[in-house]
Amino acid sequence: MDGQMAETTKEEVDGGNEVNDPSEWDEDATKGLKNGGEQMESPVKEKSLGVLKSFRRSLKGFSPKTQKDKSLENTDDQSSNSPLQPPQSPNSAVEITGTLARRGASIRQSLGLGTKKYKQEPLEPVTEAMTLSEEQTEVVDTVLELSDTYTLPEIPPMPLSVMEINKLIETEHLEEAYVNLLSLRLELQREHQALDQEDYPIELVNKEKDLSLLYGTLKNKMSAIVRNSSTLPSHNKELLVYVAYIILEEEKRWGAMQGWREAWKDAVLNGVRDSLKKVPLDSREKNASWLAVHLGLLGKAVVEDLQRVKTELLSSYPADFNVFETYVSCHHEAVGEHLKRLLEKVTELKDYYALLDFIIHRYPSEKLMGSISLRPELKEDQRALPVDKDFLNQIKDKYCARLQADMKTSLNRIIDLENEEMWKEKRKPMINEGIYCSHIDMDIWTNIKGHVQGSRRIDVNLEQNVVCSCLEELKTFLKRFESAFVEWSSPLSSSSLWAEYHISYINSFSALKEHMESYKNTCPIQLELVQKEIDRLTTSLSQAVMKNFKTDVKPFLRRQMTGKWFSFDEDFLQLIHKTETLSEQSKYMTPKHKQVRVQTVGCINIL
Repeated sequence: MDGQMAETTKEEVDGGNEVNDPSEWDEDATKGLKNGGEQMESPVKEKSLGVLKSFRRSLKGFSPKTQKDKSLENTDDQSSNSPLQPPQSPNSAVEITGTLARRGASIRQSLGLGTKKYKQEPLEPVTEAMTLSEEQTEVVDTVLELSDTYTLPEIPPMPLSVMEINKLIETEHLEEAYVNLLSLRLELQREHQALDQEDYPIELVNKEKDLSLLYGTLKNKMSAIVRNSSTLPSHNKELLVYVAYIILEEEKRWGAMQGWREAWKDAVLNGVRDSLKKVPLDSREKNASWLAVHLGLLGKAVVEDLQRVKTELLSSYPADFNVFETYVSCHHEAVGEHLKRLLEKVTELKDYYALLDFIIHRYPSEKLMGSISLRPELKEDQRALPVDKDFLNQIKDKYCARLQADMKTSLNRIIDLENEEMWKEKRKPMINEGIYCSHIDMDIWTNIKGHVQGSRRIDVNLEQNVVCSCLEELKTFLKRFESAFVEWSSPLSSSSLWAEYHISYINSFSALKEHMESYKNTCPIQLELVQKEIDRLTTSLSQAVMKNFKTDVKPFLRRQMTGKWFSFDEDFLQLIHKTETLSEQSKYMTPKHKQVRVQTVGCINIL
């Protein structure tokens, strides 16, 4: 028995995040203890149990409660320096609960909960206040009444056995279990005082271990009740009243086990985590919009949870527990943890965007944390999700990296489309407003503009990063396009179509340069590099046209330079024809490039 009952983990004593029920207690486990395994049949015990049962029957009948003012048995009047000795008599519980009862009245008023005939009409979920059913309203009224009038029952002069107290805890008879724990504690204190300092029998050591183990079990049970308070039946709300007052009673007792309030907050957080785990999450294979749908359901679940806290749970606690604020902060923490796990599953650009949009805009919006149904309890400065800055930057970096990869794929697809729709079919370029043109500049600019506008809706910082990422990828694309076009067009150098394509791309990339000028203030360095690359490409295309023209007319010019030039009329006509063809093609260039071309062709003709 000593080994079984004395061994306790830190989780059992401190009431950690996971609720661990104690191992099963058998009759042999209590042999050798003062209270043994036998049932106590003392008249005092029967009287105390009768009082407790009468008290519970009165709760079930919802009858009005009166403030108890009975004096407890004077079992702890002996002075002692033992850490088990409370600084005040048990009557202090009555004094404390009197103050808490007055606080309970203020809770009722702040909640605005009236009788059934004043219930709210059904409203839209999430954005409007949650309406209580008739049964829920009765539960809230009962809990408010209990909270207003509750006082700690008298401590029995002799405690129940360890097994019996453990059974009370297991069956959630918290009130009765707790007063018997106090009685066991006082009994242990008296036995300790009666001993010499050097005399400390093993029975007393085991009893102290049993007391510690029972307190740990009680704390774990209370944590389980709090953790499940949003999902379990209505009787759980009444248990929360006992949980709150046990915590308050322990906090004011000197030498008591520490960490009750912290264990309560941990239980609240774990309950919120449990709630968020129930939000449906489809796989990417099953639903392409898996994350957007999940985040919508997640936000709705958070608001509905907080609505339940506001309408159903606040009445169970004294005001100084700051219940609503605690649940809000726990939801913030749990949502932040949940989003970090979701980030590990995200690979696509739209999903990174959905995460950023949810954190920065949707979560604090009027549709979620800014919902009128959560006011006035939820303050303006509590709406935003307090995520770690590094985590937010991590999402943005992943977004930009994914964007740049997608941008590369999109730009390569533009080359493929140009090859399939124009080059292979050998279609003549389009003429728009008197110049040759292609879709390339608009395809690229529209693609970049869409990404930039989307990122701007997130924040300015992301917009700047997106512009820089797009420009970086555009710079490398220009060389890839040039390489692909030159490879395709080389066999067609003698065709007029060859020059027409060159001219159309000179015009298109010049137009693209003008479009990109709008990002001068956002990413000036990257834009300058792109502009230089566009100038290099258009110059290269223009030089290729002139080089091809020179190659065509060179034989005719050479013969014209001989003394017998007048005898080669055919050569002269060919020279004129090719010059006129180039001049005709140059008419379809933009004015800036047309002027340069005319000057160049003129110089050639003079030569």
